[in-house]
This record gives sequence, C-alpha cells and structure tokens, in this order.
Amino acid sequence: MPSLNRTVAKILVVSLCALGLPIPAVQAELVATDRVETTRQDGLSGRELLGSLLDRANVRAALERQGVSADDAKARVNALSDDEVERLAARFDSLPAAGNGFESALWLGFLVFVILLVTDILGFTKVFSFTRPAK
Repeated sequence: MPSLNRTVAKILVVSLCALGLPIPAVQAELVATDRVETTRQDGLSGRELLGSLLDRANVRAALERQGVSADDAKARVNALSDDEVERLAARFDSLPAAGNGFESALWLGFLVFVILLVTDILGFTKVFSFTRPAK
C-alpha cells in the first residue's frame, strides 16, 4: 500500500505543477449573420426535408403504430416557426435513430459489470469469485 500511496502522490504533484503552466489565450469575436452560411448543403429547406421524410412509407407506418397520423405530423411541422424547423433539420442527422435498444442494453450491462468488478476489487462486494479484494 505504501507504493500505491507514493504513486498517487507523485501523480498529484505532477498534476498540481501542470496547473501553473501558462495557457495560451484564445481569440474569439462576434460573427456577423451574413458571414454564416444559412443554406443547406443538399439544397432542401428544413421544411422540405421534414416534409419529404413524412412522405416516406416506413415513416408513415411508424407514425401510425405510435397512433399519430402523417397528416397530423405534417400539420405540426407546418405550425413550427422557420427557426424551429431549421434547428430541427440541422440536428436531424445527429439525432439518435429509433431501434430496439439492444445496443443500449449491451452498454448498460457492460457498465454494471465494470461497477461490480471495481467494487469487488475494492472489497465492498463479493459478486465474482475470480477477484481478490484489495487489502
């Protein structure tokens, strides 16, 4: 245990010394609206993009399964302001796609395994027989 304490102390000393190093300043300025590109790369406006997605058969079927008619969804898109539509269309590619949650379940299982493994190694629990708790 003394060697572990010594190692942790060395890491902390190096970290605290690194805090005193100078950090270069970052230049920032306001950007005029006319300098920002407001057109979409694919040529479609946000409202056209969302409308074309709602016209697809698989999207219509998914909406019907959820109890929402495609016409109601189009009416809701048309009721959005231009700013809201553009923000939604800009974020559309980065939004998570609906799925069965298998990948999320795998990540959750892995996270639980790691937490239980760490608590076993630290001696708080005894779940796995292949670990030896730290003394």
